Amino acid sequence: MNDTFLKACRGERTDYTPVWMMRQAGRYMPEYQQIRGQIGFLELCKNPGLCVEVTMQPIELLGMDAAILFSDILILMEAMGMPLEFHEGRGPIFHRTVRDQAAVESLRQPQAREDLGFVMETIALLRRRLEVPLIGFAGAPFTCATYLIEGGSSKVFWETKKLMYRHPEVFHGLMEKLTTATIDYLQAQAEAGAQALQLFDSWVGILAPDDFTEFALPYVQRIVAALKPHGLPFIYFANNGATLIELSVATGADVIGLDWRLPIGDAIKRVGPRAVQGNLDPFALLLPEERLRQRIARLLEEARPAHGHIFNLGHGIHQHTPPEQVRLAVRLVHELSRR
Repeated sequence: MNDTFLKACRGERTDYTPVWMMRQAGRYMPEYQQIRGQIGFLELCKNPGLCVEVTMQPIELLGMDAAILFSDILILMEAMGMPLEFHEGRGPIFHRTVRDQAAVESLRQPQAREDLGFVMETIALLRRRLEVPLIGFAGAPFTCATYLIEGGSSKVFWETKKLMYRHPEVFHGLMEKLTTATIDYLQAQAEAGAQALQLFDSWVGILAPDDFTEFALPYVQRIVAALKPHGLPFIYFANNGATLIELSVATGADVIGLDWRLPIGDAIKRVGPRAVQGNLDPFALLLPEERLRQRIARLLEEARPAHGHIFNLGHGIHQHTPPEQVRLAVRLVHELSRR
């Protein structure tokens, strides 16, 4: 087992900087497209055999140092009784929304081990094949709430903030239900064999720090605290969260994920004595080899003071990224960070 990723999460010395990338299994890979052409996205997420194949692709073909379970953060919302569809070009759609107390009360509390048993089966199958650590994950309650309130993706989050400000008791009630479900889901993943956990807060960057403190932070803190007894490294990633770094640290997570909007050296000073993950701009993968080498070398040098560093992108790999550029980036990280 190559445990370099886990060592970096714990702040231990490593022979090189481990690398994995958000959305490393997905649309940019022809091998994924071949599978995806035969099955819908939601159906794929519920097929353990195919999820294993997709999860393994970037490990076998690109040399990543960690695997992340192939799934989607909204799977849990469907298990809470919210019918979910994915449309090409439009993304996820919930045809019902959660904008009042009655809608909150109608959400069921799923039993992750039964209702999401296909995820646990995928984890068990992956552990038999993988020679690198497996990361399980969930969406953070705030991010999941935005999808339920808006009915899908949004650019301005009008309905979300209107509910927060005008009916905070309803919003907090929704966050309570999402938090309880997320804790159960991640505990089930840990028991099934996940070796690290990541909480994706993709839309929390829309919040001012005061609103993050009131409407998001307490729920993330509860999730992190509930998972501590499992002893797994816990990663919290607040996308577009350069203004929220100290608050991200306050979640109690072992590793703070960073996007690309702040130099990693500055972020490390603010994070303090815990590991960081990040933070190359995903579009920097389009750079010619020599310029990409320079960019990665500078990032690795600036990250040297970190308590631990996992190289990653500041967000997911874009679907039109050439796979050979991803492979090049992995090779450069390994080569330039070798100690």
